[in-house]
Amino acid sequence: MATPSSAADSPTPSNDRPNSSESRESSELAPASPPTLSPEAALQSQQLPGMAQEQQLSVPLPPSAPRPAASPKTPVTPWDYSAPHGFFDEVHDAAGAPRPHWQPLLQALDALGPDDFAKRWEEGLRVLQSNGVTYNVYGDPNGMERPWALDPIPLMISAADWRTIEQAVQQRATLLNLILADLLGPQTLIHERLLPPELVFAHSGFLRPCHGHANAPSVYLNLYAAEVVRSPEGQWWIMGDRTQSPSGAGYALENRVVLSRMMPDVLHDCSVRGLGTYVQDLREMLVNLARTNRDNPRIVLWTPGPYNETYFEHAYLARHLGITLVEGGDLTVRDNVVYLKTLSGLLPVDVILRRLDDSFCDPLELRGDSTLGIPGLVQAIRSGQVMVANALGTGLLDTPAIMAFLPILCRRLLGEELKIPSVATWWCGHQQPLQYVLDHLDTLVIKPAFSNTRNQSLFPARMSAAEKAALRAKIQAHPHQWVAQETVKLATSPIWEQSHFDARHWMLRVHAVSNPNGYRVMAGGLTRFSAMPQTQEVSMQRGGGSKDTWVLGDAPVMPPMRPRRAAPTRPIDINRSSFDLPSRVADNLYWLGRYIERVESDVRILRVALNRFAEQWTDTPTSSLNVVLQMLMRLNIVPDDLLARPHEDNRDRIQQELLSVILDPNRPGNLQDTVNRVFRIAWLVRDRISKDAWNVLNQLDQAFAQPELLESLEVSSAMELLDQAIVNLMAFSGLVAESMTRSQGWRFLDIGRRIEWAMQKTERLYVSLVDATDQELDQLQLLLELGDSSMTYRARYLTLLQTDLVLDLLLIDEANPRSIGFQLARLHEHIENLPYRPGDARRSPESRLALDSLTKIRLADVDELIWTDASGHRPHLNRLLARLRANLPNLSDALTASYLSYAVPIRSLTATSPEPVP
Repeated sequence: MATPSSAADSPTPSNDRPNSSESRESSELAPASPPTLSPEAALQSQQLPGMAQEQQLSVPLPPSAPRPAASPKTPVTPWDYSAPHGFFDEVHDAAGAPRPHWQPLLQALDALGPDDFAKRWEEGLRVLQSNGVTYNVYGDPNGMERPWALDPIPLMISAADWRTIEQAVQQRATLLNLILADLLGPQTLIHERLLPPELVFAHSGFLRPCHGHANAPSVYLNLYAAEVVRSPEGQWWIMGDRTQSPSGAGYALENRVVLSRMMPDVLHDCSVRGLGTYVQDLREMLVNLARTNRDNPRIVLWTPGPYNETYFEHAYLARHLGITLVEGGDLTVRDNVVYLKTLSGLLPVDVILRRLDDSFCDPLELRGDSTLGIPGLVQAIRSGQVMVANALGTGLLDTPAIMAFLPILCRRLLGEELKIPSVATWWCGHQQPLQYVLDHLDTLVIKPAFSNTRNQSLFPARMSAAEKAALRAKIQAHPHQWVAQETVKLATSPIWEQSHFDARHWMLRVHAVSNPNGYRVMAGGLTRFSAMPQTQEVSMQRGGGSKDTWVLGDAPVMPPMRPRRAAPTRPIDINRSSFDLPSRVADNLYWLGRYIERVESDVRILRVALNRFAEQWTDTPTSSLNVVLQMLMRLNIVPDDLLARPHEDNRDRIQQELLSVILDPNRPGNLQDTVNRVFRIAWLVRDRISKDAWNVLNQLDQAFAQPELLESLEVSSAMELLDQAIVNLMAFSGLVAESMTRSQGWRFLDIGRRIEWAMQKTERLYVSLVDATDQELDQLQLLLELGDSSMTYRARYLTLLQTDLVLDLLLIDEANPRSIGFQLARLHEHIENLPYRPGDARRSPESRLALDSLTKIRLADVDELIWTDASGHRPHLNRLLARLRANLPNLSDALTASYLSYAVPIRSLTATSPEPVP
């Protein structure tokens, strides 16, 4: 069974790549000049037999007006920005003078100068890195998670231009919603021959199970995004529509966060309109969408998973909206109700904000090969038990073919003309447009009419004669499957490129959210630009970047007045529980805790080893250094022959081994790899931890991720790296202890930490004290350092180190938060407070294991534990530690079996062989 590939513009499919139409990018632009439309072309119309003679072709631009001779260019800034000729430039007018709405920004940048601006941009990059903003790029040799590419120079849009765009996007969203309501309902537009049936019924996006059901939504298009560009003459065009689950809003919000930190004064002086109301608009739309439990609905954001290109945005929006981020495996349908599977049982879901293609949402009624969907979802929607935004079936209009018919549909449904025209589009299913396309093939972009991807645009002008003939034959064989569009010369805007301005072609994605009165448009959007000045291909997957979009106000802009939400129909009960924890999330939090403690344990022992190596090496290693190296050998961290060579030949090797354990990527289990595992798991649950906690873990990962560290690392710099790691780890522990709600999520995170701490410290006691040696004093000192308990011991006992006292402090004393006894007591408390399974009066396996371990510690007699036989062996201590070494891994397995076993293989109805869930 093939896992569905993502609908992004990357040409390389991946079995690990969840499908999501939201991340499709417009990259269908050719660097050719737009064709001059002849009168013959102007007469071409997408007519159906019996239709009135209506011009349905997207209105072409008038011929370019002659431009005045270019005068000497007025200096914009000392940074010598110049735009290429033949394109509309956002900064300069035709005479080369700065445009009025750019003047405040240009003056501010001029006052800053390149050096100060570069320093501010360094701060902006630090914010971007600290927030962990990424965009997944498949097949990237540098890793899938590419840092988000943001340019510090915003795109400036005047208040007048924005009014035009805003009104056009509102009109277009309203129009497309009406078209969807008709095509998924009475289909009057087809009966009236305003739309050809081939464009609907042959489209894979037409979902027959979603057509004409009784509980159809009043609004299909809850979220909409338009791709807006500017022509060489300065006119606005719409290049494409995003109607399934448009992405980019979260990235636009994050871009504004970075630039507001970088240039708050400039942002204020330019009277830039804010973006903060978008999240409120989105939250209000989702709440109003609920048909049941309207006073306090349960809303989830459905993501294809962490392998999706825009997973950062999914987690970002879920956190800011205060809703649960879920995958398909977290939801189930019972009796036509969608439930969230949590540790405490099934909780009904009222609204789903989806982020994957609608055809993959239900393997039972839609695509049987989907491993991402929820069986029975369509029936739950038909019964009115759950609402989905956007509604299933909205992918029907996610095609360029519909643009050829929008002018006449706008007049038919709204009684008005399109406020911003689409790029000229020809659907080849009718004879006249087909003939025009074949006659002008070299000047057009050819696209599949029914493709679910945006990476199949064809440019005949770049083809050989044989390739062009083959394309012509394909179009003639199946004309209804092809669309042609006019090529566009995209406008240019400056970017910051290595201390100077450079020009790039750009495209703006504008987002709209439905409300009871229509649509509200985000005052800005996601601007993307081309990777190189000589190409007009706008694609983040192929090296392009993004900009913040500054919409200027006529005056200081106040947030729009909002009607007060109606009071709840009944008082909402106080709820202090957080039970919406799917097993998948609990599992990730558990392993985050495990890996956090594993990193701390490794950091502490390596720091002690390096400190003793640097301070205590003379002609021969001292006994204290030998003790820590012997522990490292017994724990299989370094080779077991590390001390076998003569001391005069061994210093360099010991140093090399210790540094290699930290950063060598070719060494299994190196510290850098463990830190990276922490970061990756934290990435999966970033909607569950605070922003400060995320920043701490991100800083920890970045400190170990520098590629030049291994070559330049010395003992002193390694010690600094480990010291900073301890600071980060303690900061994370403090944030978890003081700011994380005592929910089941916090409980599983803490369980993971306690189990790993107890396992690590048990192993260290086992390799150090089970057999008495003449180096026992050094071993006791090492154990106290590793247990962060040296000061506690000295404060209690003004005497030499004694084995019984150290064992009591590190093993039994439940008042010492660094002891094994303390960890076991907390583990027993956590497990007793996990969700109870009704009907089972017996103790669960995990409860028995936790209680057994804690009881063994509480009943232990220190005098017995330190007793040695004739060979120097401590049998009682050995038995106790061996019991703990067996119980703790078994406890982890028992918890997994009871609470964390969520990833069972999903069997497709059409599968011929089983495949793992991505």
